[in-house]
Parts: sequence; C-alpha cells; structure tokens
Amino acid sequence: MEKPTGQPKHHVTAPQDRIPFFQKFIYSIGGFANTAQAAFIGQMVIVLNLGLGVNPALVGLVGAIPRIIDAISDPITGYFSDNLRTRWGRRRPLIFFGAVIGGICYALMYQLYKGHSESFYVLYFGIFQALYFIGFTCFSIPWIALGYEMTPDYHERTRLQGASNVVGQLPWLIAPWCWAIMHNQNWFPDIVYGGRVLAIIIGIVIIGCGIMPAIFNKEYFHALPKPAVKGALSVTKDFFVGGFKTLKCKPFVKLCIFTLLIFGGFMCASAFTIYVVFFYVFKNAPVLDQAYANGGRLLGIYGTFSAICTMGVIYLTTVLSRKLGKRNTFFITLPLSIIGYALKWVGYNPQHPYLLLIAAPFISFGLGSLFTLVSSMVADVCDLDELTTETRREGMFGAIYWWMVKVGVAVSSFISGILLNLTGYNVALGLNQSVNTLLWMRLCDIGIPIVTTLVAIFIIMTFDITETKACEIRAQVERRRGERRAAEERRLAEERRRGERRNE
Repeated sequence: MEKPTGQPKHHVTAPQDRIPFFQKFIYSIGGFANTAQAAFIGQMVIVLNLGLGVNPALVGLVGAIPRIIDAISDPITGYFSDNLRTRWGRRRPLIFFGAVIGGICYALMYQLYKGHSESFYVLYFGIFQALYFIGFTCFSIPWIALGYEMTPDYHERTRLQGASNVVGQLPWLIAPWCWAIMHNQNWFPDIVYGGRVLAIIIGIVIIGCGIMPAIFNKEYFHALPKPAVKGALSVTKDFFVGGFKTLKCKPFVKLCIFTLLIFGGFMCASAFTIYVVFFYVFKNAPVLDQAYANGGRLLGIYGTFSAICTMGVIYLTTVLSRKLGKRNTFFITLPLSIIGYALKWVGYNPQHPYLLLIAAPFISFGLGSLFTLVSSMVADVCDLDELTTETRREGMFGAIYWWMVKVGVAVSSFISGILLNLTGYNVALGLNQSVNTLLWMRLCDIGIPIVTTLVAIFIIMTFDITETKACEIRAQVERRRGERRAAEERRLAEERRRGERRNE
C-alpha cells in the first residue's frame, strides 16, 4: 500500500483542476481515431494471407518494417510538437493534418486486386502502411501530449484517460467483425473486395473523429515562450539530448518496458487466435468456407464481448486507483488477466466453440487497466521531468513511450509470423493442419502473454511515484513556476525602470 506522509492519503480534486465535460468528450472522440489504427489493421491484415496467399512470415515482416519507420518518426514529431508555436497552438495544427493524411493513406493501403505477385502485394502494402503510420504519427503524438497537459491533478488525469479509453474501445467493438463483414458474400464477392470497401469507410471515420480535438479542444500550455531560433545542427543536437534525457528517467523507462511486455505479448499471441479458431475450433466444418463463416462469427462475438468487458474494467480501474493508487491497482488486474489467458485452453473447444467467451472478462483486465493507468502515470512523470529540467516535454515523453511500444509491436508482428511458420502451418492444407501444428498454435496463443505479464508484474513493483509523491512533485513544480514568473516580472520591471531613466 502507498504510505501516507503529512498529507491526507487521498486528496480531493480541486474544481479548477477538473476538465469540463465538453472538453473531455471531444478529447475522447480523438481516442476512437487513435485506437482505430491498432484495432482495424490487426484484423484486416489477414487479407494478405487468406485473401491473396502471401506467406505468413512476409505478412509479419510487412507489418514490422513500416512500424519501425513509424517508431522513428514518433520522437521527431514529439520534439516538433513541443517546440512548435502557432496562433492555433502547439498540438492542434499537427492533430488536424495527421488525421486527414492518416485517413487517406489507410483507405489506399487496402486497394489491392488479385492477379499480382506476392512481392507486389508486400511492396504496395508496405509502402502505404509506412506512409499511413508516418502521417498518423502527426495526429497521435500531439493528441497524446495534449491529454497529458489538460490537468495537473493526479486523479483527474486517470478520469480523462478512462473516458478516452472507453471511447477508444469502440473500434474494438467493431474490429472483430471485420472478417465477417469482408467474408459476407451477400455484400462482396470475396474478402479482397470487401477489404477495399471497408478500408475506405474506416479512413473516412478516422478523418472525422481525428479532426474534432484539433477544432474544439483547448491547449493549456500554448502561451509558452517561443524557443530561440537555432540552426539545423543545434536543433539536431537538442533533439538527441532531449531524447537521451527522456530515456534516463527511470520511472518512465519502467512504464515503457511494462507496456511493451503487456501489449507486445498480447499482440504477438493474438496473431494466433484467428488461426486457432478457424483451423482448430472449427476443424470439423464440412468445407473451409464454412469454417471461415463460423469462425468469423465467433471472433466477432468474442471481440465485441471483450470490448464491452474492457469498458467495464476501465471504469473499475479508475475507482480502484482512487482507493489503492495506480501501481497497486495493477496487482489486482494483471493476475486476473493471467487467469483469463489460461482459461482459453478450456475455451478452445471444438464441441462447444462459444465456451471461449469465459476467458474474455478476465483477459480484459490486462489491456483495460494498462492504457488507462499508464497514460495517467506518464503524465505524472512529466511533472517529475519539469521539476528536473524546468521544461514541459509532454510531446517527447508521449513520442518515446509510443516509440518503444511500436517497436515492441513490430517485433511481435515479425516474431508471430516466424512462429506461425515454425508451428508447421500451411495455408494450402486448409482444415487438414497437423495435430502438432494446432497444439503449438494454442501454446503460443496462451503461453506468450502469460509469461510477459508475469515479468511485467515484477517491473511495476519497482515504480515509486505514489499518489503522495505525485502531489509533492506537483507542489514543488508549481512553486518553481511561480518563482520563475516572479523573477521574470522583476526583470521586466527593472528593464522598464532603466528605460525610463534613460528617457529622463
């Protein structure tokens, strides 16, 4: 438990620290666009393998390389956002631009047609996925940074992230049905055609939701002094120095590794889920198309049910964090998620396919608590950084955080493709996959996230910014801001007096 000092154990959020409902709602709409990139791409990329016959290892590779490019662009965007000064603010112009470019590139990414070579599909999809992630970085990093700075309050930060994550679950309600939608032969002749249409719809939604925070949200540090004009060499040096300073912040690095383990393990394992459902749970289907149809329905129901459960977990997480603290809440939610992953072994039952649903509520505790609490904890770390450096660098912290997450996802994507091949999976065999192949698919699906979650629990045990410490840091930061403002006012007053004396 978090030890109290002279302060009350749980402080009450001051009225001036509360975010107005409208501002919180608009920011949360941006959460839909931000989550869409992970939810929909993860579900639709299977078109490359099952629709166009691309090797799973190449699918994993084409998913990894653009994400690494994206990961490189994140710190650059974060630095640029921290130092940008316009009449519209530091974050909002980039948010607007990024949402538009990201939506357009997402739609173009899936405009694929049958009859081309495997190398053509890999090259085309890889190029447009890279362009999509580079463009979308311009939205996501400033949007994340905007959320970090919207309130200085320890608990209000968690409530904001909880609200945005609830709305951010909506793509996960829809995404599990992507396969069923694309495979619906009453609507589309094949999944490749369905993917083209669905991608255009998703691209339009990303644009519409993404530009809302740029138009309506307020910035709270938009009036910061304009940075001194620097040459290209000086800017480059400043960028790398800032990046190294960020990575030297131990509490922040722990949060990055923690997230990489939880989310990376989940993403690596989830690549196997769809194959296990199609080729194991529905292995007794009379024809492959029937397995695809039945599996798509199960995946849709399972995914939607999981997203609904996650919304409940997000609310429960915000309640628990107020009572126990953010770190201690993980000691409840993560063991529950491990139980959920273990239950999938029972849930994968060819005789009772929908038994898989018993695992969903437990697994939801992992991801539901992860981004709600860690995003709030990164905002607390930004206060600690200001105490050390006397600068506000939410953009750089948000960028480095997601840089590490995306590198982890890229590695997970690449590893999952290789592991899928190592299981002996062969798309040409259809429902005739070997017993060993199906066994190893299930072991990877269940075992990987259990192992990564156990390691993550040990990491978060060492995180030491408690509620009491966060309040103490905020008090020191605000006192120093006041001292700097007073010193600046004295300096300006002295300059005015000197000017008046010269005029006399």
